[in-house]
Formats: sequence, structure tokens, C-alpha cells
Amino acid sequence: MSHRCSYICVLKIIFLPHLILFASFLSSPAFFPSSSSLLPLPNALVQVAVIDPHKQSLVSHACTEIVEANKDPLFLTGVTFPSEYPASPDTVVKLTVYDAKDKSQESVSKLLFAFSLYVAYLHIGKSILTPFLSSSRSSDGVCAAGTIVVSRLKMGEMEEVDVDHITTDIPSQKCPLVCESAHHSCIERENSPLTGPVFRNPVCKVYRFQTVDSKWMLVREQMEECTLSFSVPKQLLSLYMQEDMNRVQDLRELGELSPHWDNLRKEVMTRYGGIISSYQETLAELDKITGRSFKPSCCKAQKSLEFIPINLHTQRMRVTCPKKTDAFYDIVTVGAPAAHFQGFKCGGLQRLLSRYEAEKKSFSTAYQCIYYSPEHTAKAQEVLSTMSLLQPLITSLADQLLQAAHEHSSPGLRDALKNLSDKTEQFVHTLKDELVKSALLALHAARPGYVSKNQKQAPAPCQQPCQGGEQNQSPVQGLPGHSPATQVAESTAVCNNVEGLQTMTAGEGGIMPLKHQTSIPHHTEFDEEEWDRLWANVAKCLNCVIAMVDKLQERDHGKPESVPEQQQLADVITSHNPGDWKEQLCPLVTRLKECVMEVMEKAKRAMTFVLLQEAACSIPQGFLLQQRRDVVFSQALSALACGFVMRVYAGLQDEGFLRQLHLVGLVAQFESLLSTYSEEIGMLEDMEVGISDLERVVFKITEAKTDDLSDLQPLVCGRRGHFTVEVPLPQVVFQTLPEEIKEGKPLRVFPVLFNVGINEQQTIAERYCIYRCLPCFQTQTDIKELLETLGQNVVTKKRKNVEILWIAGTICRRLNGIRFTSCKSAKDRTSMSVTLEQCALLRDEHQLSKDFFVRALDCMRREGCRIENVQKNIRCRKYAFNMLQLMAFPKCYRPPEGTYGKVDS
Repeated sequence: MSHRCSYICVLKIIFLPHLILFASFLSSPAFFPSSSSLLPLPNALVQVAVIDPHKQSLVSHACTEIVEANKDPLFLTGVTFPSEYPASPDTVVKLTVYDAKDKSQESVSKLLFAFSLYVAYLHIGKSILTPFLSSSRSSDGVCAAGTIVVSRLKMGEMEEVDVDHITTDIPSQKCPLVCESAHHSCIERENSPLTGPVFRNPVCKVYRFQTVDSKWMLVREQMEECTLSFSVPKQLLSLYMQEDMNRVQDLRELGELSPHWDNLRKEVMTRYGGIISSYQETLAELDKITGRSFKPSCCKAQKSLEFIPINLHTQRMRVTCPKKTDAFYDIVTVGAPAAHFQGFKCGGLQRLLSRYEAEKKSFSTAYQCIYYSPEHTAKAQEVLSTMSLLQPLITSLADQLLQAAHEHSSPGLRDALKNLSDKTEQFVHTLKDELVKSALLALHAARPGYVSKNQKQAPAPCQQPCQGGEQNQSPVQGLPGHSPATQVAESTAVCNNVEGLQTMTAGEGGIMPLKHQTSIPHHTEFDEEEWDRLWANVAKCLNCVIAMVDKLQERDHGKPESVPEQQQLADVITSHNPGDWKEQLCPLVTRLKECVMEVMEKAKRAMTFVLLQEAACSIPQGFLLQQRRDVVFSQALSALACGFVMRVYAGLQDEGFLRQLHLVGLVAQFESLLSTYSEEIGMLEDMEVGISDLERVVFKITEAKTDDLSDLQPLVCGRRGHFTVEVPLPQVVFQTLPEEIKEGKPLRVFPVLFNVGINEQQTIAERYCIYRCLPCFQTQTDIKELLETLGQNVVTKKRKNVEILWIAGTICRRLNGIRFTSCKSAKDRTSMSVTLEQCALLRDEHQLSKDFFVRALDCMRREGCRIENVQKNIRCRKYAFNMLQLMAFPKCYRPPEGTYGKVDS
């Protein structure tokens, strides 16, 4: 009878910070006398458990990979005990060697023999572990099974020891990789004070792999959750609600409108109210959640969590090689940003927005609204945002100018005037836009009782087609809830095509063409030039202030006076009271502030009216799409903010990186493994829009008020389309940054998305790849060549061309960028990609032996951080693949036998 045996060893240790154990099993020749023995060679694996000395309970801690058919296996997977591990000097670690029947590790042989135990102590202060070795014997005392050799090490310099020289005869023989070093070439993130605010719940795995020159490298994986998974969406929800509440308030302050426009306004306000209420409920549900830092894949379609990114984690691989500087490689893994709760029956955002924009002109006709293009509505939002920022700033600077005048401070006066001039000129420039003027005229035409002069002059009923643009000829009586009689008096513009510069107004008996074929309703009773005079008055008032300040300073310094045209008013004022600067400046500054306020109120109402058209034409599709876009963007920004913080933390001591950060910015390269088939194409369409929206996000690094964790949390501010993420750093760290960053210079990120499907559905689907141009960096020759190769691969007709992903990832890392990898849930396909990338980096950058490549890949996939990620998501250590799926996978993306199966993901 052939016996498949298990061997047990117990190790009592004194825990040290970041203890790492590696094991080698040395069999006894008596147990395996020759290769022709009746006993087959074992498929060995070591399971590590910890015995709590107080509860006397056994808790599973880790497991090595399976080493097949080897009587003296050397395990490449190590076991880590981090410094915060709850252990005491009496804690006992139990190591059990199993002979696995199959690679699934779900079935191992029973204990057929009883073996003696041995105990080894790791002594504090000794850099080299010398364990007490003893042979384990069978119950009859005849057959010696073997010995487990356990070695301890820390990340740092490596001991160059040949594994083949290990023996059990000399207990003092050094075990492989047992050197500790007090010096580290890079800061371990788990020891950094910056870790706590954002990253938590680390999972660590360690391996030792052989290089091409038969040396040994130590590899450490560390996977962490990110608090931004919840904090960023919660901040965005608050900002979304505030923006929509401001929009409702602006609509209320729009003034009296004709019944048609007033009804549309009420309906739009009701829609906004529904969104605000929904977001309030979602935020309330999120506030109830405590202690969680990630959303598992099984919750991807949960309504209350739809704004939370799926399975967002960071992963760092740190490599220590003999006589080389440590290197580390970071990646962010996250489920594809998509509206899973809302579903993909009609596609994703890319398709929905395209279809909606094409249909919006007909919506504008049905609702009798003015059609504004997306560029115009974006411009209106920009004007509103700029004015809301500049107006209070101009008021504050004007007050500073008066204060400097009161103090009779020439330097203070010059500085305040310069800042006031800059901001006022920026304010005037914002208002010098044709859209503002046209919207003011359109708003005037929407007031109650407005009848254009053209309508009075056109008694005969007629209807003429639009000229010079797209036709919108729907009759006025199409407006719901309005009779033809009331519509004649109440309606203003039946249609207005801003892009085609086409206008028509409703008149008695029909639709009459306007005298001026422009983008807005024109009429002779309202002077078009009035708006130009209004904003020009702001510039004139500023010139008067400048002239007065020059006059005051010239007289103060006794310089000869020049009399330019702008100073005539200043001469009149200063002649009355030449001594008091503030008194002489005050009337001019007050007039400037009044003009700014008057202009802002008019422009604000005009832009609000533009946005009312957009919202009215959007009922109800536009509001639903905005909610979907909010959801997708929330997930995408959470991932980007996580990656940005991770990259900045890692590069704080890299002067080249910091210089690039403020001069150029960072590439954020998103790798997607979604197929272009079934619902995943909808996910990809959502993801494409979400990633594209990140182009308008900027980052700023700020100095934290204190070193408390709450003050080190990134903050989001702004509005849709213009968000800023502020990343606070402790004062000690902040002071080391370049001046440009410390002064708050906006830091840009350039998102780029590449998608190549690898699963069985992609075999059926059409080839699809999103390619966006990378920003023009001053790059080295090899990067330029890589970019050329990437471009060639993108246009090459090759199915599942994963080389696109590999080259794009390489370029990203060469450019100090941020790497992201996604699939539907960032769990299965993502795990295959991340582990493949890590092993490729070990091969290309650290000379991993080709004989160890496949074994290293299997180690990481079987026992590494990614299988732990699967466990966290679905409570099962199985990748959600079946044999049919894997047959369609590229070979390098297939998991090792026994690690996959049909599971609910």
C-alpha cells in the first residue's frame, strides 16, 4: 500500500517587526531511499497556523505553494508577520507539511503517521537564524520523514547563499536568505506616517526567486484598501447636491417669466428636486456604513453603493536584489467605473449621450425651447462659475485697496491695484462673449407681455421655413397644456438654432421670420448695445481707479503731473481734498463694485436662462443621463485620487518626479480587459466617458493644519466638469516640496484608456480598442520607439492583441505615471493581468531566471495578494473561470490548475 504522508513541525518564535519566514523541507533518505521506491514523491505544501496561548485555539495564517514531486522542496512563498500582529513571546506557530492529492488544496491526505515535534527560537539581536534541527520519525520509529528548515529575514540586503549547499547534518549551517539589514534603500509604506489617512488593511505576501546568475531576489507584495473609496463619493454627493440646489435658487431668482417659460421652469425645478432627494438618501445610507474601505464585487449592483468604486485596492511589489537598490512597482486595481445598478439594456454613456444629443433638437421643438449646443451650455456653466469666484474676489481686493489708501501705503496700494486690475480684466474678458449678449436678449423676449415689433407688423398668417440652418418647424400648438389662443400671447421663441444662427418667433396666425437672422430673438425695442455698454463701464471704472492711484502716488512723490484723458476725473476729485487718499478713492472704488455687481446679476440671469433651455430639453432623458454620469464619474475619480495619492507619497523624495509633477503632470493609464460583447460593452461605454471626464480634474497639494488623520484626508471641491482634489501633507513633508507646488499650482493628470478583451466573449465580439494620444513629453529615444510600436499595434488587425496593454503599461511606468487595471469586478481577469505584469517586470528589470518565470507566476496567482482579493470579495479562494472560458484565454492569462471554478462572483 502506498502511503501519502503529512509531516508536522511546531516553531515557537519571539516576534520581531515584519518577520518573514521561508521553509525548506529536507526529506530523509530512509523515507525516500531511491527514485524507484514504492512511495511516490510528495506534492508538498506547508500550512502555517498560529496557536493563541490564551485561548489555545488554532488559527490558519498562511500557506505556501505546492511543490510537485520533489522530496526536498524549496518553497518560494514566504510567510509574513507584520509588526502590528497581535502576538506575544509565548505565541506558537505551527507548520504542517501536507502531501497534496491535487492542486486545489481542498483535499489532502490524512495523517497516517505520528511524528515528533521540534521547537526553534528566533533570538532578538541575532542577524542569522540558527534553528535547532531534528528529524521527524514515523510512529514505529523506523522511517525518518525529514526536517523543515525555517529562515527569517527582513526586506533589505540579500545573503548570497546557494540553496544546493543546504544540509541537515550541520545545525549551524546558514539557511538561504536569512540576512537582516537595518538599512533600507527605500521607505516601506507601512512604516510611513502617510499611510494611515488613505491606505489600510494591508495584506502582505513574500517570495524568493532565482535570477539568471543563480542569485536570489526577495519579492514582497502588499495589497491595501483605500479610504477614498467612500470619502470621495460622499464628498461628490454633497457637491452635486449643492450645485443642483444653487441651480434651483438661480431659477427662482430668474424673475417673472411668461406662462410657457414659467411652467418649464417649475418642471425643471421639480426634476432637480428629485435628484437632490435621491442623493440625500444615498448619502444618508453611506453615512451609516462604518469600518469598510472597499465595496466587494458581489455588491456592484446595490443601489445604495452605486457611487462607490468596485473592489478598489492598491498593490505594490517591492524587489530586493543582491547588491542592488530596492525597487517598487505600484498599480491600482478597480472594477470598471460603470452604472451597474442602472443596467446596460440600452448601452452605456457613450452610446446614450450620442443618441441623446442627436435627438435633443427635436426635444427643443417639442418643448418649444431654444436649442443650445453642448459647447454653449458648457460655456454658460463656465461663465457662471467664473463670475461667482471673481465677483467676491474683486470686492475683497477693492476693500484692500481702500485699506492701503487709508494707511497711506504706496507699496500696499500698488500691490492691491495690480491684483484688482488682473481680476477685473479677467471678469470683463469673461463677459465679452456673444453667448451672454444673445442670452440676455432671449431672456428679455421671455418676459410676460413681450411682443416683438415684427409681430405687430405681420398681420397676415404665414409660416416660413428656417433659412441658413437646420429646420425646426413644429407648430406652437404642440406645447402640452396650452391652447393655441394662449400660446400666441405666451410663447416667445418656437425654435432657435444657435449653431445655425437661425431664429423664428411666434406671431399672430403663424410663425414669422425675424428681421435679423441670428441665434436669438431680436427686436428693435431692446437695444443690443446696452450689454456692451454695461461691461464696458466696468473697464472704464477700473481705468478711473488706476488713474486716481497714479495721481495720488505722483503727488506724494512730487513728480511732474501728466494729464492723460483717464486722469481728468482724478484731477477734479483730488483738487478738493489732496491729503486723504481713501476719501478720494472711495467714490471710484464704490462705483466699480456697483458696476461689477450690476453686470454680474444680468449675466447670471442670462446664463441661468441658457441652462434652463438645456434642462427643459433634457426632460426626462437628460436628467437620467446626468445621474448616470455622476455615478460613473464618482467611481472613476475615487480611483484616480487613490492612484494620485499613492504616486505622490512614493515620489516625495524624487526631485525629478516632483519637477515633472508641476511642470508637465502625470499620465494615468487605465488598462481595461472588458469584452465588447453583451453587457460588458455597456460597461466599457460608461468607463470611456468616466475616464474622459477625468481630463477636467486638477490636483493641488496643500499643507495640513495638523498631523491628525482627519486633516490628512484629501478634499474635493468644485462643480461638475471642474473639480479640484486637494491632497494635504504634514508640515514637515510639505516644506520639502518645490515652491511651485507649495504655492498651490494646479497639477494636471492625463487619463488614457486602452481596452483589449481577453475572455471567451471577446472571441465572438468585434475587435475594439480605445486609443487616446498621450501628452507630448520630452521623452527618451526608447520611449519614443515604444510609442511608435504602440501605435503600430493599435492599428494592427490582430485578435486579443494584449501586447497593446503591455507596451502601454511600460510607457506609463517610464513616464512616472499611474497604472490602473480593470475588468468587470477587478477580481479575476485583473488578477491574471497584475500577476503577469509583476513577473514580466521581474524578468525584464531584475533578471528573473526563465526557469522560475512560470513557477513565480503560479506562486503569485495561487497564494499571493490576488487570491486574497478574491477571498475578500466572494469568501472563496477560486477565480471565477471555467474550462471553456480558459480555452479562449491567451495562455499567459490562465490561472494555475486548482485555483479556478464556477463560483458566484
